[in-house]
Amino acid sequence: MFGKLETLPADPILGLNQTFQQDSNPDKINLSIGVYQNAHGVTPIFTAVKKAEAQLIDAQETKSYAPQAGDPLFLQHMTQLLLGDSLSAQLGDRVGAVMTPGGCGALRMGAELLMHAREGATVWVSDPTWANHFPLLQSAGLKLEKYAYYSPETHAVDFSKMLSSLQAIPIGDVVLLHGCCHNPTGADITPEQWDQVISVLAERQLTPFIDVAYQGFGDGLNEDAYGVREAVKRLPEVLIASSCSKNFGLYRERIGAVMVITPDSKTTAAAKSHILTAARSSYSMSPYHGGGIVGHLLSDPALTQEWRSELEQVRARMNRLRGELADGLNQSQTVKDFSFVAQSKGMFCYLGIPLDAVRALRSEFGIYLLDSTRINVAGLSTENLPVIIDRVSKVLQR
Repeated sequence: MFGKLETLPADPILGLNQTFQQDSNPDKINLSIGVYQNAHGVTPIFTAVKKAEAQLIDAQETKSYAPQAGDPLFLQHMTQLLLGDSLSAQLGDRVGAVMTPGGCGALRMGAELLMHAREGATVWVSDPTWANHFPLLQSAGLKLEKYAYYSPETHAVDFSKMLSSLQAIPIGDVVLLHGCCHNPTGADITPEQWDQVISVLAERQLTPFIDVAYQGFGDGLNEDAYGVREAVKRLPEVLIASSCSKNFGLYRERIGAVMVITPDSKTTAAAKSHILTAARSSYSMSPYHGGGIVGHLLSDPALTQEWRSELEQVRARMNRLRGELADGLNQSQTVKDFSFVAQSKGMFCYLGIPLDAVRALRSEFGIYLLDSTRINVAGLSTENLPVIIDRVSKVLQR
């Protein structure tokens, strides 16, 4: 049966990481990774998370199934974290939340819901967007189109083109928006621009599907949720996919949530039932452990404060590193102005250098970044920054 199958190409990001692992260069540097790393190249466990996990394990008396929608404590606190205490209380049963295997699970379950609501629906994604958005949504049967977003010339959001593009989308389609920390560009829209985008969504009766993978990595937990909260306040229907991989460091635990907000509790209950049915036919029930950790942590004020403090340190470190990278590159060469790097948000940004420079960095110096020039800011360190600045400057000045 399987003899006729051909080997498929590796995921471009995971494949490049595999190439990096096989590189024998002792001085190689990986800027292509999709996880946060500390100054020692380790993806650390938050102290507050480790404490919450220990307490959770100590108190557990069973490994029986959790409710199909997931741990109620986790869902309650994730809803409050994303929407804020006041708004989540105001919405009540208009919010339907389901725990999922990571943000990818949330995106896929959201896609399944959209297919049940409107078979063959079209989802518009930013140009560019995270590469995995395409297989995650298309494999559910959705059609994908692109709306204008980023300008390679200005290294920023081309907001006028974005608005014009959104205004041309057919009435009733779905628009996938990055809640914050745009991946791969690091270029976000401002709160004022969010307001204008939401007005267009309302005018065109477009349903937002908001991907929130990096809450707390941009400007802060509340600041990064501005777009989501305003959309929920002003629009009748909103679909949200959230992840705990980055801001809780729970990558391998695979914990996320999909949330659907509709005009009334009856419609929300119906939508949630379709998500649960899709989950049942896919993975049945989400892993509990990661959700249990997050739910326990966020229900403890002391642990929550400790986690918020640690998250702020992570954000501050990335901001410092991107600023040092921009300054260093501007001081070491005159071919290109890299000031835009310091303005990016979150874990990723584009360097905006030619493809031949990307390949030269990889082949000659063992510095790995994606062909798109996306780098992971968390892959920078005090030790490797001078090397990266020197090598990038050299290949640009040839």
